[in-house]
Amino acid sequence: MPVGTAATVKALYADQVAATGADVVLGNTYHLMLRPGAERVAAFGGLHEFMRWDKPILTDSGGFQVMSLAALRKLDKDGVTFQSHIDGSTHRLTPERSVEIQRLLGADVTMQFDECVRLPAPRDDVERAMRLSLAWAERSKAAFGSPQGRALFGIVQGGDQADLRKVSARELVAVGFDGYAVGGLAVGEPQDVMLAMLGETVPELPSDRPRYLMGVGTPDDILKSIARGVDMFDCVMPTRAGRHGQAFTRFGKMNLKNARFAEDKRPLDETSDCPAARDYSRAYLHHLVKSGEILGMMLLSWANIAYYQALTAGARSAIASGAFADYAAETTAGWARGDA
Repeated sequence: MPVGTAATVKALYADQVAATGADVVLGNTYHLMLRPGAERVAAFGGLHEFMRWDKPILTDSGGFQVMSLAALRKLDKDGVTFQSHIDGSTHRLTPERSVEIQRLLGADVTMQFDECVRLPAPRDDVERAMRLSLAWAERSKAAFGSPQGRALFGIVQGGDQADLRKVSARELVAVGFDGYAVGGLAVGEPQDVMLAMLGETVPELPSDRPRYLMGVGTPDDILKSIARGVDMFDCVMPTRAGRHGQAFTRFGKMNLKNARFAEDKRPLDETSDCPAARDYSRAYLHHLVKSGEILGMMLLSWANIAYYQALTAGARSAIASGAFADYAAETTAGWARGDA
């Protein structure tokens, strides 16, 4: 799921994003409540109308951004009071207000309000945040009600503590949600820890409901997580990397700032369905990046979103044919071989 933090997937038109095969984009409760404001978005018909996106939208709860971006914050059992990182104004988020904002935004998939701690963290802090998130999950569900055609996901917390992850997952399942997310990973821990936590958590979640790993990640992270039963992903990495001159391809990651691309007439990938990856030379992309041209950021962001969609489309096809392990091995081998 491409990330459209502030009602836009950065540097791309909505039509371009849809043409890559993306079915869902994300909006961010924290950013949109601060600017332009949830009530204002609602007055324009919700995010779908506001940003011209006619497919589903998932909104996160704002909890992670409050913990990571807010200038000053005070946490209590009912919610969080914080100062905007934009202008210092004071705001409050509770489970009820988070759900209300997501309703005003017109989210098709709403996320429960939760607390996420950065890793590594003391076990006591991890357990406190997990317990608080469980209490907030119940309040989020009560506030959400039963709107037709919309879904609410619970979020598993528990940091890098396997037993806490299992407790969180089991108690969320007992509450009952339309889907389940694994939160609080890719927040500073090594990949092997993330994968170990998935191995402990995913089996506790219903196989007939979507299982969503939040904020992940690299193509390698995605393949390894799919192997452990994850269905949904989001990450700013494809567009952020594109804005900094990096491309994700079937040959691995390329840094277009590197001088070796200055005379390279090849496109990023001549087999790609994406014009940005197929129709422009690496030399031209290198020139755009070195010159600081906006078009370079646009083209590489487009190519990266398209690659991530192709990667996961290939995974879906391989799963359907019972050949995912082969697909993952071949894809990983392609990254290792490179483009020489």
